[in-house]
Formats: sequence, C-alpha cells, structure tokens
Amino acid sequence: MQGAQAFDEMGFDGDTPRDAYHRIKRWLDDAPPEYLQTRRAQAELFFRRIGITFAVYGDAQADERLIPFDIIPRVIARSEWTRLEKGLVQRVKALNAFLADVYGPREILRAGLLPDELVLRNPQYCLAVIGKQPPHGVFTHIAGIDIVRTGPDDFYVLEDNARTPSGVSYMLENREVMLRLLPELFDRHRVAPVDDYPEMLLSTLSSVAPPNCKGEPTIVVLTPGFHNSAYYEHSFLADKLGVELVEGSDLFVRGDMLFMRTTEGPKRVDVVYRRVDDDFIDPLVFNPGSVLGVPGLMSAYAAGNLTIANAPGTGIADDKAVYSYMPEIVRFYTGEEPILANVPTWRCRERDALGHVLDNLKDLVVKEVDGSGGYGMLVGPHATTAQIEDFAAKLKATPEKFIAQPTLALSTCPTLVDEGIAPRHVDLRPFVLTGAKGSRIVPGGLTRVALKPGSLVVNSSQGGGTKDTWVLDD
Repeated sequence: MQGAQAFDEMGFDGDTPRDAYHRIKRWLDDAPPEYLQTRRAQAELFFRRIGITFAVYGDAQADERLIPFDIIPRVIARSEWTRLEKGLVQRVKALNAFLADVYGPREILRAGLLPDELVLRNPQYCLAVIGKQPPHGVFTHIAGIDIVRTGPDDFYVLEDNARTPSGVSYMLENREVMLRLLPELFDRHRVAPVDDYPEMLLSTLSSVAPPNCKGEPTIVVLTPGFHNSAYYEHSFLADKLGVELVEGSDLFVRGDMLFMRTTEGPKRVDVVYRRVDDDFIDPLVFNPGSVLGVPGLMSAYAAGNLTIANAPGTGIADDKAVYSYMPEIVRFYTGEEPILANVPTWRCRERDALGHVLDNLKDLVVKEVDGSGGYGMLVGPHATTAQIEDFAAKLKATPEKFIAQPTLALSTCPTLVDEGIAPRHVDLRPFVLTGAKGSRIVPGGLTRVALKPGSLVVNSSQGGGTKDTWVLDD
C-alpha cells in the first residue's frame, strides 16, 4: 500500500471510465467549464444561506467558515456497497459486544486477546459504567466508521467513531443541494436515497427506550450549545427528528428520573441523543466544573430509567490502540473472519514496534490513540525534518499515546477545483444505526475530500471538503 500510485475511482487518466462512472464521465465531457463553476458557486451560496458552518477552535474566522462542497458526486456500485454494508454491520456488532464485555465479564481479557492495561488503564475506560449495561444491551447506537479505498476491491477501516460521530447533516444537505442544482444528472442514474436517515434514526432511538417507558418515548438531543463546532448538526437533527434540542440547563433529575423543563411543567425524558462528551455530561460523576451536563444524569442511567445514545464509556472503542486489535475482536465475538480489514498498525507502546516506527518516521502516519479531527498527527512523507525530530521526541517520551500506520495511497475521485477537474484523495464515513432489532445503514455516507493537491488529510478542520455519495442501484 505504501508508495503505490493512487487508485482512481473513475479512471480519470484513461479513455474508458469504470462502469459506475460511465455516465458521470460523459456528463463531465459535455458540461462547459463555466456551467460547472456556476453550479459550484450556487452550491456555496446555498450552504451559506442555510447557515451550514463549521467552527475551527482557535480560528478567528471560525464563525464564517464553510466546509467546501464539490458538485461531482462520488459513485459506488451496488455490488461494492453490499460488501461494505455487510462488513460494517459485522464490525459494529463486534464493537457493541466488546463494550458490553469490557464493562461486564471481561471475557476477552481473560482469554488474553488484549492486554489488561490497554483497557483497564485506558483514559477512555469509564469506571462509572462498570457493571451497568444499557437498555437492550446497545452501547453505540450511532457509529461512524471511516473507510478508505486503495484499489478496485480493497477497502480498509481507518477509524471507528463510537462516541459522538458527526457529519450526517452534511450527508443529507449534500444530497439536497445536488437534487436542486443538478436534477439532470439524477435523471441519468438510479441513485439510492439517503433522505430516510432521520426516520431510521428516530426509529432506532425509540426502540432502545428504557423498559419502563410508557407509550411513545420522549427523546431529546443534548447539545453543548451554539459555541460548539457541530452545533448546526445538533439543531438540524433535532428539527429533522421532530424532538427538542436541549442544553444541560433545560434538564434536571428527580427520583432517579430525567425531566425536561417545559411551559406545561416537567416532562419525563426517556432517551437522550447526546452530543456532549463523557467528561461533561454529569458533574457529579465526571468533571465537577462542567456546566454543559446534568447533575444526576448518571444516576438515572444507572437506575435503568434512561437511555443515553451513545452510551457513556464508548470512547474505549474509539481508541486507536484498541482499533489495532479489531480483527481479533471481530473473530472473538462473531466467530467470523472480518469482512473489512484494518489498516496495518504498529502499537508504539510495544518496544519492537516503537523501534520500527522511529526508524521509518518519514514514511509513516503517526496518530494519537485518542486523537481526532486530523490533529496531533504526523504525516511523515509531508513533514519537515524538524517536525519529524520533534515527533520522535514525543514518541520516546510517551510511546503508549501513539500508533503508526503506512502512508496509504488513498483512492481519488474527480473533483472540481479552481483550475478545472482534477483527482483528489477521498475517504468515506458511513453511519451505522443500531437499535433493539439490529443495525441499519442508509446507502452511502459522507465522502470527505482532500482539496489540496497531493494531500491525504480530508478532515474539514484541516481544509478538507465533502462530496455527495451515490450508491447506484443499476
């Protein structure tokens, strides 16, 4: 995978495109450049008018930043998606089983498949959750699994996002803007819909309401507030679900039950779709200085009177060192071979692995085990000598905080840039919903694109953009 030429999903440099892109290639050949640039400008105007922004902490222009959107869709054939879907369902099933186990009987630790200290001493291991199983046994109700592609049949899981994965609002809004601006392109394809995601999410959350819930469950979306970088998504989802968007001050606990303040008096809440990290959801259990959460929230959860989605403690499944054991985890809990492979990973906490990483830093990608958003990482081939030396010092000081992976030749898709149409590297984040009756996935997900030539960093916080993702039914 390392040093290889990137796989182009359309066949950008060839005369004959891949089957899934045949009509897209014809459309691009026929469309005048000024037409494409006009549609690109109209898409930006659309997103600006409806207020889709993404704040970048520490950036003075954070309130004004839009995630760039590319109007050329990323296309996935139905046969390709079918394999991805099976692999995603298998992986999330294993993640939920792993979480139930490490907070319960710890059979995987007794079997010696993971080092005890990797789990039990992990900063993301939540002591307050030990012995407390969530309603219906589901820990991660909404999972965002990051997928990269390196060849026609080569898909790899890059990361598991099991805490509060974001980006689904962009998936839905990307489709909306494409339908408005390029209806003629949809007329040429049978594109699988994604607009039923809110209905699927509402059904999923309703299905995991506590057993003592009477009638239709009351569901809320808990946000840290409008200063949060993903606040637009929080309000968007609450609106689409038809539920209340609340902050911690809107809720209180009485008698081990959670209530919401309303103009008609207190109303019991059964399910909280929280977009607040563990550290801040209950100051009586976690960070005592938090004003974002609800005092006593964990007591209501522990009493079985409340479902929190995703459940507290899921951060251990996000840990990138734990990720490196996912093939073993999948086999242990499902009895099956993993359908989707991991990216080869060196655990820097291991002496031999650390030595290899230090000797090859210029060729590797090094990440913090609990990092996200493209921060705190080293992309060796694009780093300066000084950056590599600084990172080597970090690795030697705290090797347990890092993992390393080869520099993948991520696939590319045609992308409209200022100079015209050019290949840019992409990844994919499908969203897996798991409720009382199993997992469901809308066909597609959020494609993120690295807009800088040659860049492999697709994160919006690092200058990446997004694309609409089409799964073709024909």
